[in-house]
Amino acid sequence: MPDHASSADPAVQRQLDRLMALGPGADVLGLERITRLLAAVGDPQRRLPPVLHVAGTNGKGSTCAFLRAAIEASGRSAHVYTSPHLVRFNERIRVAGTLIDDALLAALLEEVLDAGADVGASFFEVTTAVAFLAFARTPADACIVEVGLGGRLDATNVLPAPAATAIAQLGIDHQAFLGDTAEAIAREKAGIAKPGVPLVTMAYPPAVAEAVAGIAAQAGAPLHPRGSDWTFRIEGEHLCYSDARGTVETPLPALAGPHQPANLALAIATLRHQDVVSVPDSAFAAAAATARWPARMQQLRVGPLHAPLPAGTELWLDGGHNPAAADAVADTIERVAQGRPVHLVLGMLENKDAAGLLAPLAPLATSLTAVPVPGHAHHSRAALVEAAHRLEIADTATAPDVPTALRLLAARTATAAEPPVVLILGSLYLAGKVLEANDELPD
Repeated sequence: MPDHASSADPAVQRQLDRLMALGPGADVLGLERITRLLAAVGDPQRRLPPVLHVAGTNGKGSTCAFLRAAIEASGRSAHVYTSPHLVRFNERIRVAGTLIDDALLAALLEEVLDAGADVGASFFEVTTAVAFLAFARTPADACIVEVGLGGRLDATNVLPAPAATAIAQLGIDHQAFLGDTAEAIAREKAGIAKPGVPLVTMAYPPAVAEAVAGIAAQAGAPLHPRGSDWTFRIEGEHLCYSDARGTVETPLPALAGPHQPANLALAIATLRHQDVVSVPDSAFAAAAATARWPARMQQLRVGPLHAPLPAGTELWLDGGHNPAAADAVADTIERVAQGRPVHLVLGMLENKDAAGLLAPLAPLATSLTAVPVPGHAHHSRAALVEAAHRLEIADTATAPDVPTALRLLAARTATAAEPPVVLILGSLYLAGKVLEANDELPD
């Protein structure tokens, strides 16, 4: 699915226009182009602060958010590279704690595009080179890098010797690139393993765990899976993490969702199984309270999108787009709703499994309104409605955009006995439009 971006800054926009004109926008896996591109700008990936490299189907972004929060709570600084952006391209590159500013972004885009004019690099490969240049030229204590797609052939997998690597939850997604079985996808994700570098993972089903262990062994990477080398449990309002070094107790994460304690525990395990970036245990409690990751079960603050809705309506946003994400979202929204009506506003890219996403949510849904995903190839509204009907969501509608969907919902729920819960979901690209419409830009 092609990436794209726009900017209100003319200098940045000029370079983004060049990027879209010169390079393929779609997902293109392989390390040849990124290796050539980085060589053309001086191999900045070899001059980064200690790197924490994170892969996974779901949860890798949240894990990166917890890593950043823990490092910053310890009084240290971190560069962070994540994708995709929700509203502004700058969100992908956080330099020593701050989103990259437009002047630096424009200059680095120009430098990379000039140097790599004959490489034919993709959008993501150019962005990766820009991030690594920014990180190599600015001091920081650590560098957190989220894998874009897969692991083995992802453009970020040119990092020669990270301090640690980690794999979050695994599931079925991007089958066209990674394989159509859980084991094949696991092997691709585990391709970030490096000789002598600790690889910290969640607990997986036996066949998946065996696939990950096989790749780790081939790479010579010490493997530290949950369940054998570390574990955690929830006691009341606290997370209790344990490994060979002892126990750490934190509050439950402020990030919503029953899956977030596991992502926090993975971040703790990643930091405690390496000895390059020093983070005291006291920082983990602060990380639980302060980590933020927009569009992942995010309750939107009162803003323009709330205006037409009945007073007291809760408006939630999630960019999850695969069945594993849907399980976590359904669990969260059931706890949030506590029996109140739940109305879904859904938009999805055409290469995503609409029925798989909807299945866990269908028993909770009072209605579904289908919307397009602007600027991207997406499931038709009719197809989403049909998927909803097959899952026995009988009350359906369509709308040209999310604000219109909410106005339609407002008219239908105005006389309801209690204010509803509205969940907008299905695509991170759609989530970005929602945040922009609600004047709630990620920072």
